Amino acid sequence: MTHRRVLVLNHFAVPPGYPGGTRHVELFSRLPGWTYVILAGRRNMITGALQRPEPGFHLVAVTPYRGNGLGRVLNWVSYAVTATVAGLRQPRPDVVYASSPHLLAGLSGCVVAALRRTPFVLEVRDLWPRVLVEMGTLSETSVANRALERLERFLYRRADRIVIMAPGVRAAIEATGVAPDRIAFIPNAADPDDFTPSVGRDELRRRYGFIRRTAVYAGAHGPANGLDLLLAAAEAVPEIDVVLVGSGVEKSRLRAKALGIGNVRFLDPVPKTEIPDLLHAADVGLHVLADVELFRAGVSPNKVFDYMAAGLPILTNSPGIVGDLVMGAAAGYVTPPGNLGHGLTQMVQASPDGLTKMGAAGRCWIREHQSRTAMAHALTHLLAPLVDGAGDVPR
Repeated sequence: MTHRRVLVLNHFAVPPGYPGGTRHVELFSRLPGWTYVILAGRRNMITGALQRPEPGFHLVAVTPYRGNGLGRVLNWVSYAVTATVAGLRQPRPDVVYASSPHLLAGLSGCVVAALRRTPFVLEVRDLWPRVLVEMGTLSETSVANRALERLERFLYRRADRIVIMAPGVRAAIEATGVAPDRIAFIPNAADPDDFTPSVGRDELRRRYGFIRRTAVYAGAHGPANGLDLLLAAAEAVPEIDVVLVGSGVEKSRLRAKALGIGNVRFLDPVPKTEIPDLLHAADVGLHVLADVELFRAGVSPNKVFDYMAAGLPILTNSPGIVGDLVMGAAAGYVTPPGNLGHGLTQMVQASPDGLTKMGAAGRCWIREHQSRTAMAHALTHLLAPLVDGAGDVPR
């Protein structure tokens, strides 16, 4: 049987045994009749450590960095250069699929696809540079913003298909002139069967030191995550323990800020394979974002789907698409961005049976509506016409 080949460019992708994003392993490993190679940075974004080569991965050199300054930009540039070179040295793929945690990864994928004369799929994880402007990281009138906007539109024009992960992103992309038929919605997902713990809950709670009712935040510690809001809420509601698991440019500052808050604890990042144990030990899963208007419609948070698959009730401070999902699935509580304290109080007052019912409802919803298997099926239907020559639509 002849397999089709897809070359995936994702700077921050990691194999399942490492902390970080495993979306593309989970998707592309489920595609029947396809083989894949993921071009990822050799340095893990979360831990900063060098990663070992794994099946399905080709790791490329990237520069180290700390914080949000010039070093981070150079890290992006280094990936774009080394991934382009590596992509041109790989066997010719049938499709190039580039994910844009930053636009330079998309540019690298575009160049490789053009030179190898293969279809190009762009996955839009965040609306760059709009999200940077709304967060105050970038001035709307700056030269950098104008340059990124031009690059964004160039990539939209060049892509044969554009994959979005949140429905609210569609209107913004269509507003740039992209034909609706070129946009496909394939969000993040999770499978409950992948969240079976290794041992019983009591033993796991002892392992992680969870004694009282415990709410866990498992994810990045960056400016977009709004974790100052969580620290303020934890300080206001001392009856519940709050554990933050992960890493990011804000973690050192957040640790220092939390020194006087007795019910807050930080843990190091854990590999994806350990997440089922961590979530099974917890009582509540926390999803927190900064108060940015774009986040109301433009996010597809992995952690929310992981919480649901693990049967963990959710507290989110993100009204809009995430809040509607949590409420629609009866999987937890939603608060305004700055009112997490009220949500923590609700979780303290909820009965054990109430928490169990919310967790079970979320688990049922994710199994029926947004499993990884279903998303892989949607991806197969996206890629096959591009290879078969039936995927031409107006640009």
